[in-house]
Amino acid sequence: MSESPSPETISRMQRWFAVECNNRAWDLASQSSRTPAEDRELLAVAYAAAYHWSKVGQPLNDARADQTLAHALSTLGHGEMALACARRCLDFFEHNDCADWDLAFAHAEIAFAAAILGDADLHARHYTIAKARGEAIKEDEDRKIFFDELNKMPTTISTV
Repeated sequence: MSESPSPETISRMQRWFAVECNNRAWDLASQSSRTPAEDRELLAVAYAAAYHWSKVGQPLNDARADQTLAHALSTLGHGEMALACARRCLDFFEHNDCADWDLAFAHAEIAFAAAILGDADLHARHYTIAKARGEAIKEDEDRKIFFDELNKMPTTISTV
């Protein structure tokens, strides 16, 4: 019979899985096309990242996990669930210390979910804020990453 891993080992493993699942979710979401199996994997790894962060992360990690979930859910067309996750992360980022890109992405995720839901007003409001916050990101690489993602999202939606 093998010994159980120590709590420290489990914590390191949880953190590793949180990071790897988060990165895989963003990689899958950024693909121009996915197979049905990759769509399923996208959802699974986004939820897995959130689970593992809930075990070893800080509240900031939970908010960022909600952001990843919002993005994955919008990417897959699940607007209501995406909007709920995006609103949770925005609420956290508006009331806690975070990186400048956190707020930009939170607004972008609300705009993305609103586009999926066909809510033109909500989309326009948060897309405008996301773009302005994105332009204010201090680090060039962070700003580039943000705009690379924002540019994949709908810029406007029709109300017809």
